[in-house]
Amino acid sequence: MKTNINITRVVFRKWKKSPKTIIAIFPDVFSDNHGNLLSYEHVGQHGGCSRLIVADTILATPDEYKDLFEELTSCGYILQVCKRISSQKQK
Repeated sequence: MKTNINITRVVFRKWKKSPKTIIAIFPDVFSDNHGNLLSYEHVGQHGGCSRLIVADTILATPDEYKDLFEELTSCGYILQVCKRISSQKQK
């Protein structure tokens, strides 16, 4: 029996400016028709962000994003952590 498991690619980044919280960015999920990506934070939860977010953030370490990773998996996400915000090409 074949099961459909939806794995969601995610990039965890940390804001450069205070409070330096962690943001999860889903590079394959658009939040609107303008090319903005879906993102998630503890406060505010789902929202949209531009790919230009990389200028205001740095890559988060596993210790830094652990809590957000756990929050997202408790919401039902099956995550594949990536280091770059580049769209996966669909065939």
